[in-house]
Amino acid sequence: MTLPLDGKVALVTGSARGIGKGIALVLAEQGADIILNDKYPNLEGDVVQAQIAEMGRQVMLIQADVSVEADVKRMFGSIRADFGRLDILVNNAGTSRAQTIVEASLDDWNQVINTNLTSCFLCAKAAIDLMQLQRSGRIVNISSVVGEQGALFGHVHYAATKSGMLGFTKTLARTVAPHGITVNAIAPGIIETELFLKTHGPDRVEKLSASVPLGIGKPRQIGLAVAFLCGEGGSYITGATLDINGGMYMR
Repeated sequence: MTLPLDGKVALVTGSARGIGKGIALVLAEQGADIILNDKYPNLEGDVVQAQIAEMGRQVMLIQADVSVEADVKRMFGSIRADFGRLDILVNNAGTSRAQTIVEASLDDWNQVINTNLTSCFLCAKAAIDLMQLQRSGRIVNISSVVGEQGALFGHVHYAATKSGMLGFTKTLARTVAPHGITVNAIAPGIIETELFLKTHGPDRVEKLSASVPLGIGKPRQIGLAVAFLCGEGGSYITGATLDINGGMYMR
């Protein structure tokens, strides 16, 4: 049976856990070979790699800090050597700090900006070099509902990066459309990740779930949206943002 993403090669940054893991698993289920990425070596990444290998897909796990140009160049050198192509880039790697502008230092600001936004620039730039040769490619940037409505409290640097990703997405979409490359964004709402459950606890999770019309989302639901944009259904969509937030924010 032919799968929707058979023969495609996908890089998902920050994919050892959480939303990135959910995206990587869905893309693999739909036929893509996967390059996993994480900043640090960890058992979680090894587990995801094994899960994808069990599906019969080619899979590579690359340790790289995607906010550092030298690391990105090294990572894409490995992709060229081992796969020779890249069809899908998912810019998912991200971080945040629970700080207001009063609490945040310039170092805090720069770390979040570099991890969330500069990484998109570096990875997209490297991916486009490959995709232009193929005359095809899909880039998906994982933004956030806070990029549209602002963070409810603090996280000023995080909200700035997630809004910035939306402008980056639209501008890049216009730039690379003549090369057969689409660029879109996804803005998740509250998603049930391991870190979210650990940091909020059952009582807070229950309250947050009650505040969202469809309840809290799952990483797999973000993965399915990414797969749609990267498959035949997304072939005429570019410069768009899909709101995957369970009705938390409607515009």
